[in-house]
Amino acid sequence: MEKITSLSDKRREKQINYERIILKELTLTQLKAKAYECFGVYMHSGSIDYSAIEEGCIDYSIEAFLLGASYSRFGYYGEPQKSVSMRSSREEKELTDQLFDYMLIWGNHGDDFNNESVYYACEHLIHSWWSDGFEKGAKRLKLRLH
Repeated sequence: MEKITSLSDKRREKQINYERIILKELTLTQLKAKAYECFGVYMHSGSIDYSAIEEGCIDYSIEAFLLGASYSRFGYYGEPQKSVSMRSSREEKELTDQLFDYMLIWGNHGDDFNNESVYYACEHLIHSWWSDGFEKGAKRLKLRLH
């Protein structure tokens, strides 16, 4: 007897395999270095828990990287990166807002200037990992490693 599978199960399995393959190109040191680059000031200010920031940044960085890699197929077919970035702007903004909320939960941010700078740091982190994921995914498609 054969096992009956649905199309959605096959798509999900294919997506998981792709994510597993593309994540092999990331290292924990890269993730930590980029988190420190964006949030190093806040990590040493004492107002936010260092390990909480690092863990949150790593989680959201991975999500942004996978989002960029999934949108890289549009770049492979000739669409410029800026146009693809506009296409995925809603998902990218959601990730940025979630990371910002995470940062506000773990920190004692009192003034609006500090909150604004944290938001811009979150936006920079998410967009930079999205761009890295886009480039790595497009490279894999060009080399036909998908």
